[in-house]
Amino acid sequence: MKLLFSVVLLLLLPNRTSQTSDVKIAAIPLPSTDGVIQTELQKIVSLLCTLESGAHDNKELVWLRNGAAVNLMDGNKENRSSVCISPVIYEDEGATFTCHLKSNTSHTASVTLNVTYQADLSGSEEVTVEEEASLVMQCNTRANPALTSVSWKLNGSLVDLSKGGFMVTNDGITAKLHVGKVERSLHEGLYQCATTSPMYGERSKTFQVTVTEKTIKFPLMPMIAGLVVVGATGLLAVVSRWKKITRCCKK
Repeated sequence: MKLLFSVVLLLLLPNRTSQTSDVKIAAIPLPSTDGVIQTELQKIVSLLCTLESGAHDNKELVWLRNGAAVNLMDGNKENRSSVCISPVIYEDEGATFTCHLKSNTSHTASVTLNVTYQADLSGSEEVTVEEEASLVMQCNTRANPALTSVSWKLNGSLVDLSKGGFMVTNDGITAKLHVGKVERSLHEGLYQCATTSPMYGERSKTFQVTVTEKTIKFPLMPMIAGLVVVGATGLLAVVSRWKKITRCCKK
């Protein structure tokens, strides 16, 4: 029923797509005049392609997503064909959906998705690290539109990258704060990764870092090897001594 309502509504909508000739695309949400549909993650986009006029022997329609064919069920190909993107995902950002007449690709229309989303950033994380070990904290910075700022704070103050052995990296998907060699006096405390989006505002994630004393780690394999050697030597000594005792008894 919901799908039927969407199809009926699409038929009533004006066509605002990049298109030529007899093939037209209607969409929910409405596209802009240049054929761009604004949507968000987890939303639904409905597309309806129609062959509006013209004498065509073959009225079968074909859908492409970024140039790759979209599988259509029988009954959803001739004269009118619909495609539903549900739900919208990250990979749909920038995707172009094209509909054309199978027998004549010059009859075509297309729309492009602009998927906006905020960085998936919230909550807190407990981190325990030993002194002199390395430390890495990371937060998600993948967003559209791109974030205008990403900052790291320690106990409420901006992290000073000129001291303390801190290093920051950000590849547009993940921001990381690195510490090569942890010192309790410098690195223990409450960290915050704070981001700003021009569309969604500010979001942040906190890390409570606890630094523990360095533990002495014994080399396990050399210890095992040493114990095996000592055990084998002791066993050989016992066997040798037992042979001597046996010989004395026989005399």
